[in-house]
Amino acid sequence: MKAFFLRLALPLALPLALPLALALLAGCSTLDHSAAPAVDGKALWVVLPFANNTETPLAGSRAEAIAESLLRAQGIGKLRRYPAALQQDALFEPGDRKQLDAGLAWAREEGARYALTGSVDEWRYKVGVDGEPAVGVALSIVDVTSGETLWSGAGGKSGWSREALSAVAQQLMRKLIGAGLAARQN
Repeated sequence: MKAFFLRLALPLALPLALPLALALLAGCSTLDHSAAPAVDGKALWVVLPFANNTETPLAGSRAEAIAESLLRAQGIGKLRRYPAALQQDALFEPGDRKQLDAGLAWAREEGARYALTGSVDEWRYKVGVDGEPAVGVALSIVDVTSGETLWSGAGGKSGWSREALSAVAQQLMRKLIGAGLAARQN
């Protein structure tokens, strides 16, 4: 009787097991973004300071470093990061409009065509027994010459209790940056 049940139930359960396991392993995330612009992948890009809208010190700087690495991994070879010496000296990196304007002025002086900037809206481990990592970011690709936002995207992701916060941030930002560069030329 047991063997009969296993032969009958196993083929029915296996097709459901894989999607269920993948859903459990994926964590929770949400993404929204505009259509990808046709940007030139060989042009000079810059990473401008990210606004830190969290209570976590230096979350913006951490997100900038991840974004820089991901842009390089996506094939953006000519890339510069806004110098730390020019950034406002503040623990929580306010990243206000004045800072963005200063960053765009610096990018124009450098001859950059595109800038990646953004904000960090969540960067923490949730309170509780599991202490799950949670990240929320908004990114923008800006035409340096005109200051026009060519693309923007926002997302949030939470991981599992043993996952690193930076790994969750990298996964989220990889999806967002990939979406922003989807129509890249070159």
